[in-house]
Amino acid sequence: MTDILKKHIQKTVDLSDAELEKACSFFKKQHFKKREMIISENDQVDHVYFIISGLLKLFYTDTEAKEHIISFSMEDWWESDYAAFYTQTKATQSLQCLEDTLVLKLSFDNYQRLLTEIPKMTEFFLKKAIGGHISNQRRILSLMTMSAKERYEQFLKYYPILIQRLPKTALAAYLGVSRETLSRLYSESGLK
Repeated sequence: MTDILKKHIQKTVDLSDAELEKACSFFKKQHFKKREMIISENDQVDHVYFIISGLLKLFYTDTEAKEHIISFSMEDWWESDYAAFYTQTKATQSLQCLEDTLVLKLSFDNYQRLLTEIPKMTEFFLKKAIGGHISNQRRILSLMTMSAKERYEQFLKYYPILIQRLPKTALAAYLGVSRETLSRLYSESGLK
């Protein structure tokens, strides 16, 4: 399992074998069941999560109890309520398993120690944050400027593996379309 994390880190920064071993020692393994909440609104957010297997959704629930899906995350991705994690405040977003999920979690204290003891990990997390920021900007622009069909096609282009794994209701909510519109888009693209 730590081999997966080591390979993931090595794709972004070059660490020695000793540094990789030490970096992995800061993480703890945890299993979650399908539908289980990892983070709920108002929780203290003490961890970021590297996904070994499974599928998660990060969402916000508004005052009318409507769920707004912010992102999905799968194997080899990171997820958390980052604002709450980095500021050590209460969660405003929730993180839920869409499948049984195995993660390696990194606590805030261990995150701080990791950056101090292995300075190259600062570059690693900076590059991950920049990639996430770029993805979020792409999504915001798609919601502002693209048709439902274009948003669907963009999602299919960037995340083809997720199309078959996601519940259609969740994907429709993420894309900002009705379930019926998503079914029509599925049919037009030849997916079932």
